[in-house]
Amino acid sequence: MLRHPTSFAPTPWVRGLIIANAVVFFLQITVFTGAWFVEAFAFQPGHILVRPWTPITYMFLHGGFLHLAFNMLMLFVFGAAVEKRLGGPRFALYYFLCGLGGAALSFGLMLTAPSVAVLGASGAVYGVALAFAMFWPNAQLFVFPLPVPVKAKWLVIFLASMSLLSAVLGARDGVAHLAHLGGFLFGFIFLRVEGSVRQRAREVLSRPRLAHVVPPRRSRERVQAEAAPPKAKRRDPSVYDEVDRVLDKISEQGMDSLTPEEQRLLTEVSQRLRNN
Repeated sequence: MLRHPTSFAPTPWVRGLIIANAVVFFLQITVFTGAWFVEAFAFQPGHILVRPWTPITYMFLHGGFLHLAFNMLMLFVFGAAVEKRLGGPRFALYYFLCGLGGAALSFGLMLTAPSVAVLGASGAVYGVALAFAMFWPNAQLFVFPLPVPVKAKWLVIFLASMSLLSAVLGARDGVAHLAHLGGFLFGFIFLRVEGSVRQRAREVLSRPRLAHVVPPRRSRERVQAEAAPPKAKRRDPSVYDEVDRVLDKISEQGMDSLTPEEQRLLTEVSQRLRNN
């Protein structure tokens, strides 16, 4: 049971991923029962050059029903809220990036067991759990068999710590702990970088000069009239033609396309607006 700002209703990507994993597992135990199937689509760090598709396909294979059930339960519990927060396309990008992170860190297995096969959605799912804990760190989770709820941040810290400890100690339990850590690491990097970019965008868009220099098209004439005293307007009407050109450039290509001279022009006009 879970208490957080969103509902349990499966979202499109979460529903699709659960169905895809279930279908592949069904085929794995009924039709493609030979060892060749796992060997062809599981991720083996030592064979990446001959089977380059496996960093994606390994996420849809599982070593047994309990392995599948645990991963899909985590995806069901955490995924819907995260998908609603990120949006469908960004959630899909994040999910597969975390899965690729699991494959990337699994290259460490080449040092001891180059032919070992890594399979399962754990890396991607652990990344989703991390996103949930970062968005709602104090959400209350009831984890069997604990009698009291646990905050999401403590649960994820526990999972990450156990994976790290098992990887360092070289636990031979058949679990790809490095894949779990890869999902955590790539998910953390993605969320931090995206958060920084979004914060930077908010700062740029909230600057006073942009609020005046980039007005709606229908009010440009009014802004031009207020940007300078009457004498300045009569002396240099071409300034406002240049401002129009720069505004059109921003609309079509974005702020990053401006030259230093164009940025200086906008700053000067913005200063005039503030003085008036």
